[in-house]
Amino acid sequence: MSKLISKWNYPTTVRFGAGRIKELPEVLAATGIKRPLFVTDPGLAKLPVVASTLKILDDAKVPYGVFSEVRPNPVESNLTAGIAVFKKGKHDGVIAFGGGSALDLGKLIAFQAGQVRPVWDFEDVDDWWTRANSDAIAPIIAVPTTAGTGSEVGRAGVITNEATHTKKVIFHPKLLPAIVIADPELSVGMPGFITAGTGMDALAHCLEAYCAPGYHPMADGIAVEGVRLVFENLPKAYANGKDLVARAHMMSAAAMGATAFQKGLGAIHSLSHPVGALYDTHHGMTNAVFMPYVLAFNRDSIEERIGRLAAYCGVKGGFDGFAKAIIKLRKELKVPHALPGLIKGLDMDKKRKALIADMAVVDPTAGGNPVKLTKKAALTLLENAIAGTV
Repeated sequence: MSKLISKWNYPTTVRFGAGRIKELPEVLAATGIKRPLFVTDPGLAKLPVVASTLKILDDAKVPYGVFSEVRPNPVESNLTAGIAVFKKGKHDGVIAFGGGSALDLGKLIAFQAGQVRPVWDFEDVDDWWTRANSDAIAPIIAVPTTAGTGSEVGRAGVITNEATHTKKVIFHPKLLPAIVIADPELSVGMPGFITAGTGMDALAHCLEAYCAPGYHPMADGIAVEGVRLVFENLPKAYANGKDLVARAHMMSAAAMGATAFQKGLGAIHSLSHPVGALYDTHHGMTNAVFMPYVLAFNRDSIEERIGRLAAYCGVKGGFDGFAKAIIKLRKELKVPHALPGLIKGLDMDKKRKALIADMAVVDPTAGGNPVKLTKKAALTLLENAIAGTV
């Protein structure tokens, strides 16, 4: 019984369902936000989905500002610029609208605008979050338009340190949005590449959370159902972007993955983070590339668990059957089998490989891998992912 000791935290209010974006003014009132900063990415900012959402605010006579200088892998300069807009407009809260990048940066703007210490002082290390002035953190409304990161129900934001080219996870309990509007209609216009990449990100979250060591049966249960939803619905959403039922199930799976991964993540993410920081690759698609190599590496520690997961998902053949199902899903979604298919002209020398391995083993997610991720193991996994050898 000594191992059955843990601490559980589960997330926030989620208004889920098609058309619920119309409730945005009501949600703002419920959280006390009177002058929100609307944070999104530059691509979305040009699309009708943003125009129609801002019209809802206009019709409700809600004064707001817009900030869209968000890179696919947000960097500190994006955060600095966003904070300047937040302060200049005298905003009192944030509407984070979009995929993981916009959600993360919007949350971090609300968090960091009132702090006096640099953002790096709040990295998810030990209890560094206690350094923050909690009273100075502005409330956050999250509106996901993709189905992948689950940042809308997360207590952290990921940002790249441009000086060191490393991704950092910034954590604070009040980074958890006060209310989420999860409206699958907002994800209907997602391109196939983004649908595939974000969906595989959700799968990586659920899979790694399930495989992470430790006792957390609630996280395990949510992760298992999340994996099933991805297997059943991601191919449908990819094949027909207007399939609202599949989109809804994928939006659920994304939130489930982020809810479950408070248990832990693993080497898929710890390798993906440095590659994304150095090559500016799509995070979810990078996870998708690394997935089968890490699964094989962890086999001895997770074979029995994966066997149960496979059975629940209706996949025959235990671990081997599940591994084949992952490969099959990747092919359906046109995920590159190896890193050179993801990074054009990839020519990685020994020094760069060693750097990625060094970054991977100290990434906060590495500790959740069921098999200890040493530098040697990280190098082997990287070599396998370059060569395409599972």
